[in-house]
Amino acid sequence: MLALRGSITAGSRREYDSILRGGLDRDDAWQRATEFLFERLTVSWTIAGLEITRQTELLGRYRLASNDERQFIRDALRAHLREHFPEMEAP
Repeated sequence: MLALRGSITAGSRREYDSILRGGLDRDDAWQRATEFLFERLTVSWTIAGLEITRQTELLGRYRLASNDERQFIRDALRAHLREHFPEMEAP
C-alpha cells in the first residue's frame, strides 16, 4: 500500500515538467519522472506488513523494487495524478 500526498509545490511541478521535456531519451525521462513523483508524493509504503516512512529508506526500497512492485507504483502514481493533479502528464 502506498500513502501519497495530496499536494505538490509549483516548483516541483516545474521540475517534473522539465524532466519530461528536458531532452532525455523517452524511456529515461519516463523512469526519472516516475522516481521523481515517488520521491515527492510518497508518504509511506507498506510491504508485507512493514511500513516504511523515512524518505531515504523509501527511495532505497523503490530502487530495489521488483518489476511487479514498480508496475504497482506506476499504476498508483498514475491514478493519483488523474484524481488529484489532472493537469499533470503521467509518466
